[in-house]
Amino acid sequence: MKRTRNIAIFIPHLGCPFRCCFCQQQRISDTLHYPSPAQVKDHIETALSTIPAGTDVEVAFFGGTFTSIPEKMQNDYLECARPYLEKGKVKGIRLSTRPDAIDGERLKELKRRGVTTIELGVQSLDTEVLRLSERGYEPDQVVKACQMIHYAGIRLGIQLMVGLPGDNFRKDLDTTRQVIQLHPDMVRIYPTLVIKGTELEQAFQEGRYQPLTLEEAVDITAAMYMRFRRAHIPVIRMGLHPGEELQRTDTVVAGPFHPAFGELVLQKVALEQARFLIKAYLPTADNHQALILFCPPRELSQLVGPQRSNILALQKEFGLNELAVKSDESLPSGSIGAGNHQGMTAVLTREQYLQSID
Repeated sequence: MKRTRNIAIFIPHLGCPFRCCFCQQQRISDTLHYPSPAQVKDHIETALSTIPAGTDVEVAFFGGTFTSIPEKMQNDYLECARPYLEKGKVKGIRLSTRPDAIDGERLKELKRRGVTTIELGVQSLDTEVLRLSERGYEPDQVVKACQMIHYAGIRLGIQLMVGLPGDNFRKDLDTTRQVIQLHPDMVRIYPTLVIKGTELEQAFQEGRYQPLTLEEAVDITAAMYMRFRRAHIPVIRMGLHPGEELQRTDTVVAGPFHPAFGELVLQKVALEQARFLIKAYLPTADNHQALILFCPPRELSQLVGPQRSNILALQKEFGLNELAVKSDESLPSGSIGAGNHQGMTAVLTREQYLQSID
């Protein structure tokens, strides 16, 4: 499989007609200025010099509502990537925008100028959550935008958030089911953080908003991740990139920030899969007290969990005196095996497990 890489260019809040209650884009993107076309070209050149040959590269404009900035500015930015597209050094252009900021004619022009992927900041498909978050659009506008992007022959990405005002586990799963019906090519999931200087910070300080705990955010995101993966929709990121600004002590006022949030989610998925396997395996096991779990070498840390938390939880739940974990290179990615010191006698693939969830 070919490696892929984005050359990220952040244009914080540029073009966005709304200021959502959670948004402080300069702090989130770690960017305090708008790049000039010359700076964009320099950034592309520098990034390309560090990317290995054979990598699929996209120039990615993130952080603002790209299609709402003046058309000349859009074209100037896109023009920066044109020479690299023509030479084959860059495969395409990716940009982020809002569902209510695109139309058919502009999509045709974007495609002509090399745009291959559009990521929509959808956040939720629940009407109340969108209203309380001050997003400024309705779910039907999201559906229409996704249909137009598909029709234009551009790859569709959808960005979602968990823990927004008025949100809950059921609404997040409802949004997940609806997003699956929109057939995106990829999804990102972010936990809502209370960022300094936002309306959400004021609501938090006044007791009108309570952020998710880290455990709650991981649980919800894991449930969404599993359903997207069952639908064969890649989840390309979970959690915000831990840039320097986000890791400053005064930036995140409250909320489930963790620099390795996505890894925590994958550890939660591995725990649930192992739990399902053990429940099925134990009744047939010769020795319930000497169970061994097997997994691919690269996924050992996911199965074990931080500070062996997954193993300790499984031991306690199933009353196991001993629960060892071994790596096995013969197992495909996402698979977990069970057995004893004589070898592995049962295997549960990720695909098999995902078919079991409600």
